[in-house]
Amino acid sequence: MDDARREDGPRDASSQRRVRAGLNDQTQRRIGNHLRAMYDAVLQQPVPDRFSDLIARLDASEPDKA
Repeated sequence: MDDARREDGPRDASSQRRVRAGLNDQTQRRIGNHLRAMYDAVLQQPVPDRFSDLIARLDASEPDKA
């Protein structure tokens, strides 16, 4: 039964990489555009105050490296 399962399609990482490498240019561009749009939306979000506060505290506790 394990042999039959292996014949259904690629299961190991190297086989999956070969399948992904076979994407045509149009599909790759479409995926790239969607990823860029998603990350652009994330970059437009403000930095939470708690992160800004943490960064300020870390900067204040660091000795000058000049």
